[in-house]
Amino acid sequence: MTTEPTHLADLTATRLTAGYAAGAFSPVEAARAALERAEAAQATTNCFTRIDAEPALAAAGESAERWRRGTPAGPLDGVPVTVKDLILTRGTPTLRGSRTVRAEGPWEEDAPSVARLRESGAVFLGKTTTPEFGWKGVTDSPRHGVTGNPYDPRRTSGGSSGGSAAAVALGAGPLSLGTDGGGSVRIPASFCGIFALKATYGRVPLYPASPFGTLAHVGPMTRDAADAALMLDVIGGADWRDWSQLGPATGSFRAALTDPVAGLRVAYSPSLGWDVPVAPEVAAAVRSAVEVLAKLGAHVEEADPGIADPVSAFHVLWFSGAARVVEHLDEADRALLDPGLAEIVAQGAGYSALDYLAAVDTRMALGQAMGRFHDTYDLLVTPTEPITAFEAGVEVPAGSGHTRWTGWTPFTYPFNMTQQPAATVPCGVDGDGLPIGVQLVGARHADALVLRAAHALYEAGAAAIPAPPAP
Repeated sequence: MTTEPTHLADLTATRLTAGYAAGAFSPVEAARAALERAEAAQATTNCFTRIDAEPALAAAGESAERWRRGTPAGPLDGVPVTVKDLILTRGTPTLRGSRTVRAEGPWEEDAPSVARLRESGAVFLGKTTTPEFGWKGVTDSPRHGVTGNPYDPRRTSGGSSGGSAAAVALGAGPLSLGTDGGGSVRIPASFCGIFALKATYGRVPLYPASPFGTLAHVGPMTRDAADAALMLDVIGGADWRDWSQLGPATGSFRAALTDPVAGLRVAYSPSLGWDVPVAPEVAAAVRSAVEVLAKLGAHVEEADPGIADPVSAFHVLWFSGAARVVEHLDEADRALLDPGLAEIVAQGAGYSALDYLAAVDTRMALGQAMGRFHDTYDLLVTPTEPITAFEAGVEVPAGSGHTRWTGWTPFTYPFNMTQQPAATVPCGVDGDGLPIGVQLVGARHADALVLRAAHALYEAGAAAIPAPPAP
């Protein structure tokens, strides 16, 4: 066994399991390397709410024995994984970034995605930070403080799955489970230089049901598209607790990665046709990624989907969900909330049923428009974010004129409303060395196509960016 533990922390899940199978190293060595990185990442970025070293090493030891016998429990046996602290994990508090959640429990259930990972033999390292109840696109909370960016801890990691993105970027496990209700795996993945997928709604079962309704998805956050496909094969397994889950996938997402992108009809939309000031370095990096798809044989043309910004309708749906999240709290507990969350809760509580239904009408029209668009184009490509990571600890960039997080992330929340698969791939860095992401959006149920196109960018070297400084 010649591989050093520090190098093990940099391997993808695919390479780890290949190494276990070959006897090159063990799950215990991989867990120790990931835990070492987790402690260092926590010290520099505050990306964990808890690190569970002893249970992780015990699970890794059990995995090592299974690999020794040649009977791994599943395709992710022995792979270190982290879980966003909005997702239930049996025996571990899920505090949701809120001082209003009591840690005592009992914590007796795994969420469906966690249960599937556990069945596959994954090794859980700990829980990652989130803003309170995942309400905004940056990661800071009254309970756990501010999570910094692995490339510059003074900058935001994005959110709401910011802890997961920072952990993956810094080698604290190659896989993390995040949630995405308006961009919450894609925003931090873009800011932190990793891959993330918001799969078609229902592809990954969700329990308990989100108070934000069918805007909310669970998705993989990984080092590359191949790992995300492998992870989706596992976490997409059926679970009766989610009545809105989709039926079984028609095949393996991992196996479909090698299908060609040549011939795909790709629409490149620099700003969705809206008046969005995209930073020049972002625009140039995204265009370069699109040119790679063209060189690979995709038929690319510049085209906008012809939709209006649905932000007002999204606010009605999102803010109403926030009001529902805290409906059970008494006055004393409400005084403990993030002030920004308290503001949108008050706004959401003021909407009428007719306001909500009008927002649903807007959502349905948006979904129909995108369905029509995908009759012509297989894939829509946009920037993931028009900007790179800004100052940590604030909801909006200084001097931006925005009042809410949705103002600076116009390319993500529309596709929660339409329930389409959308992924972000790193495609460059700006002058400060901060990552830039390109977003790939497919028609509903076209998850395999989105993963295939993303994988092609990785294979072509378009997603290669400098690693963050060692923590």
